[in-house]
Amino acid sequence: MAVEIYVPELGESVADATVGRWLKDEGDAVSAGDALVELETDKINFEVEAEQDGVLESISKNEGDTVNVGEVIGTIGESDGSAAQSAEPEEEPATAQAEAEQPEPEAEEAPDASGANGHREDGEVRASPSVRKLADEYEINLVGVSGSGSGGRVTREDVERMIREQDRGSGGTAPTREAERPAREEPAPQTASQDGHAEDGREERVRLSRRRQTIAARLVEAQQTAAMLTTFNEVDMTAVMELRNRRKADFQERNGVKLGFMSFFTKAAIGALKAFPKVNAELRDNELILKRYYDIGVAVNTEEGLVVPVVRDADTKGFAGIESSISELATKARDGKLGLEDLRGGTFTITNGGIFGSLLSTPILNTPQVAILGMHKIQERPMVVDGEVKVRPMMYLALSYDHRIIDGADAVQFLVRIKELIEDPESLLLEG
Repeated sequence: MAVEIYVPELGESVADATVGRWLKDEGDAVSAGDALVELETDKINFEVEAEQDGVLESISKNEGDTVNVGEVIGTIGESDGSAAQSAEPEEEPATAQAEAEQPEPEAEEAPDASGANGHREDGEVRASPSVRKLADEYEINLVGVSGSGSGGRVTREDVERMIREQDRGSGGTAPTREAERPAREEPAPQTASQDGHAEDGREERVRLSRRRQTIAARLVEAQQTAAMLTTFNEVDMTAVMELRNRRKADFQERNGVKLGFMSFFTKAAIGALKAFPKVNAELRDNELILKRYYDIGVAVNTEEGLVVPVVRDADTKGFAGIESSISELATKARDGKLGLEDLRGGTFTITNGGIFGSLLSTPILNTPQVAILGMHKIQERPMVVDGEVKVRPMMYLALSYDHRIIDGADAVQFLVRIKELIEDPESLLLEG
């Protein structure tokens, strides 16, 4: 008996998802707990697992499709082979017809059974809908693809290999399509080849992930809905660096985590937020929600873009607790294991472009928060100290803020307060 594969609950306020990619093909044997498909939401990606042993009988939603909670996206059949056979009957008449018309040279002339669009329709090629969709997109003739899947099934990797070979000029079906194209597409010359690249191979089409689309939408929203302004200052990192160098070995030995700069800036930000509560607020309609808790978002870069996991109640944590939380969240982010709870909320965000070498930038608000602190590269510069020019490790700081809520004077003083706390790190102990 076939078991339907449903879209599970996605978390609070998340109603739909996008099918990222199927990890199994139709006809593949699966075991309970096997990952079947990757779904993308606005915040995280997660895998839907098989609930029983069997065979992936059907796939009803393909890559890029939007699906809702509770929607059926496929079925798992019993593992006695019936699923694979039941998926093929509608293709058998075409096979029988092809054999009747060409009884003798069927093995040699099979490639000619492809239709005018360059794809075989006689049932001989076994491939899932998602694989066929990819082949259609890049106009790959599945007849010429050697399947590496079970029973000779054509997999996604097989089609991607053909796309790469075709891009290098070794695709055997391309001349046939080019010969057919003038009759079908006379109006204008094509600026891009059949595989989605520019004719000289310098362009490639890549589908944006759901997260990337959401990041883009939220950044535009932040620019359009807030009166965003950025103020700058610079901080002398001498004292923090000296303290860190003295204590980092002992700190790591006692706490099992490295002492980084983020804990210093998190502590300093909390001290400044307590002094300027409007920076730790949110605008809802015509009301300002002042928050008396400090959930600090820390921007982490991943392959799919920036995510901002949250260190909960950071004001109650010591340096070791903050560093442990940041390390754990960063690891989960890069491994794609963040949960919705890791990302929900947050009252203030810190982003460190300095790890990539950024000297100065204007960070964009992480709405509905009203401010974000940007850290940057530490660079030695000549500074006048007590009337003498000395070389100091300096960092530019940037505070972007919603000018509707935060006045310029408050923003400047907020950043000055962070500067004071960082340049006198012992004072951070008093901010706990």
